[in-house]
Amino acid sequence: MWRQSFGLLGKSYTHDATGSFLLGKWLHVPLYSVPLCSAVVDVAIQDYVADVTAELIYQNKSQISTEVIFVFPLGSHMAIYSFQACSEDAKVQAVLRDEAQQLHEATGGWENLEYLQNQSSCPGEVFACFLGTLSAGREVVVTLRYVQELPRKPDGAAHFVLAPTLHPHTKHYAWNCLTSKLPYSLLLTASLQSPHGVANVQANFSLTPLLYTAQDRSTAQVSLSGSPPDHLDLELLVYFGEPTAVSAVVEKGDPTAPPGSLLGDPMVLVTLAPSIPETVPGQRQSGEFIFLLDTTFLEHAQDSLLFLLKSLPLGCYFNIYCYGTTSVGIYPQSVEYTQDNLTEAMRRIPPTGSSLGDTDLLETLRSVYNTPRPRGHTRQLFIFMARLPLDKEAIVAEVCRHHDSHRCFSFCFSEESAALATALARETGGEATYVSSDNTVASVVLKFLKQALKPAAAEVSLSWTLPRGLEVEVLRGTPQSIFQGQHSLLYAQIHGQAQDATLAKGVMTLQYSLDGQDVTHTIEFPLCPQGDGRGRTQEPGHHFPPERRGPRLAGHRLAARCLLERLLPEAASGSSDEPRHRAVEISLTSGIICPFTSYVGVRTSDRVTWYRGPLALLPPRQSLITCQIIKLCGRGNTSSCYPVTIWVPPGWLTAVRQSRLALRRLTHGIAALTQQGASSKACKPPPPPVSSLKNVDHREVFWCSPIFGPWFTKAFAECQELVALQNVDGSWALSSGLASVLEIDEAEIKGKMPGEATEPSIWATMLAVTWLHRNNKCYQDLCELLEAKAVTWLCSRAVSQLDKCLEAANTLLGSNVKPSVFRL
Repeated sequence: MWRQSFGLLGKSYTHDATGSFLLGKWLHVPLYSVPLCSAVVDVAIQDYVADVTAELIYQNKSQISTEVIFVFPLGSHMAIYSFQACSEDAKVQAVLRDEAQQLHEATGGWENLEYLQNQSSCPGEVFACFLGTLSAGREVVVTLRYVQELPRKPDGAAHFVLAPTLHPHTKHYAWNCLTSKLPYSLLLTASLQSPHGVANVQANFSLTPLLYTAQDRSTAQVSLSGSPPDHLDLELLVYFGEPTAVSAVVEKGDPTAPPGSLLGDPMVLVTLAPSIPETVPGQRQSGEFIFLLDTTFLEHAQDSLLFLLKSLPLGCYFNIYCYGTTSVGIYPQSVEYTQDNLTEAMRRIPPTGSSLGDTDLLETLRSVYNTPRPRGHTRQLFIFMARLPLDKEAIVAEVCRHHDSHRCFSFCFSEESAALATALARETGGEATYVSSDNTVASVVLKFLKQALKPAAAEVSLSWTLPRGLEVEVLRGTPQSIFQGQHSLLYAQIHGQAQDATLAKGVMTLQYSLDGQDVTHTIEFPLCPQGDGRGRTQEPGHHFPPERRGPRLAGHRLAARCLLERLLPEAASGSSDEPRHRAVEISLTSGIICPFTSYVGVRTSDRVTWYRGPLALLPPRQSLITCQIIKLCGRGNTSSCYPVTIWVPPGWLTAVRQSRLALRRLTHGIAALTQQGASSKACKPPPPPVSSLKNVDHREVFWCSPIFGPWFTKAFAECQELVALQNVDGSWALSSGLASVLEIDEAEIKGKMPGEATEPSIWATMLAVTWLHRNNKCYQDLCELLEAKAVTWLCSRAVSQLDKCLEAANTLLGSNVKPSVFRL
């Protein structure tokens, strides 16, 4: 998540006697941001969506004019839909335009945004608008509006975090050490609404008492009280009435929009959050696990695949694809996880060092999507990428097309493939990881397998019953499964006119399968909510412009964002012009940007020019300026990133680049000389920094640092030998191979088998688990799932015999493993 404040950035400049800019001085001018003087923020939260309007006042406190640009980091599930800035002599309004339109070149700011994009130390997407020159002592007033989906906490609370731009961290400002007060004023008001009622609000800052504005407690208000914490983002937890598995909130449409349009018809905000109980590790479990292996991955970490496959639970289905120029599926479709099927799969995996040519992940994914999914089993993909596929855009589009049917866990072994790995995980609600060392592959993959093994509601479906004359269109497809700890937010629009106006309610039914049992939840919801539905803005004084006094339509705008995502793959394919035209229409209507539209800054000067003669007065002049959503190419540490200089005087950009190029050449020359005198021993380059592999969306690419040391290498090899001998049901056979791992003579193992062990496999499994726990520190991450299966198998076979077997195993191995390990 973004933690940078940004806001209004600026750079002052000076001239020499000839009027030219001084390059030397520019290079040494301290970096700074134009300080925020006042922030008025109005937040409207309804269930799990939020609409935020902010008025920010910045003042140039330097003694000279400053070129300024407003920069706003875009967090996960966030979309800006309105922006304007007013200074002493001009107003800047951001508008969306169809990129196909022929627009005049913006008159200023292109170099500034290009410099910001290339030189910022913070990666990710930002909204940026060049505002021109701000005179010394003058102010600029920025009004910004955005919507976002809110994450749902396990206890049902909606979690809202105020964008750091609206409450900058103190390190960006000079503090008054005597008073310890914020260097700016902050007024924050939150309007809360839910048909289930607003039960409670918690925050990491002082709040006024919760004020209910409806008798049924369906609406309430709360405000900032006192001074907020100076070094923390402001967070709200909003608790609604009794949490349910399914809820529906109707948001009225805009009365000024035509009926039948996206903004004109009512929108239903649907929250699906089934209650899913915990499962006991090691027990039988449903699920379909498909592994897509780049053959280069096999060269580096084939041994780690053993831990992954042996850790799968009984009752699931699995398959393996090794992809290159052709897709090679171990089985035509997923098969049940049995000893015979796993043995055959391991035999069919291509040998280490084989290569199938260029990476062809796209066709492999299509092969997977064309195979049927076992009924009642949630599909999860584990994708291993050692190289970056050439058709990465088509791969993302293909995954987006099927995102409701599965979840992706992506593992990349090169920095260049990190962005693709992140995108696949983000689109499906999974995780992405950058693996920097072969030794960490097993522990990293097993960590995510534990997440994938969380129970899920499968075969999810929604059905609707509405009065005659009405129909519903679900704009975001219903997910086929919902995992424990997750929720799904859907948008459904109601079209038509009810023939019977007295029937003002609809019925929605959620059905899913949970551990083989069918579950049904039915909810009734009003089609015409009281008030003006997702309400009008609660005006805190006169701070906001009159055009904001209308339905905020957060649900409609977020629905537009989802609809645009759904249209994108079809529009990008170019098979028809209709999807593109539809996407442009939705974008321009809702104010939510899409790949086929772009922001344009319209700058209107308030100054007028007087002339002598027939034209006594010329009207205010308009011009276009740079205003875009851009992706920063930063590689710094985002947790401590400082706003960088973004102003470049005209004509300087080339000179700066040339000077940096000269410096880079000099650096390379010095490095080359140093290398010549250094040892010729080959050195592995250091892994890339974590921040360079992060995406602005909240799905992070985790950097997994290598684990070195001879103790780990030996432990890994011993553990691998033991895992190779384990059966898929969790048991071990009493064999010479097991004796070799335990470093005990096989005859001695058989001779010390207690009489309570009715079969040799019980004694062998007890010894294996005891040996693992004797070396717990080394094997905990690698064998946790394997051990759980083994203990479950033992408990199902010989509960009354386990205490005597454990006592004998501790004696033989010289260990002191507790009975609680075996659930005794």
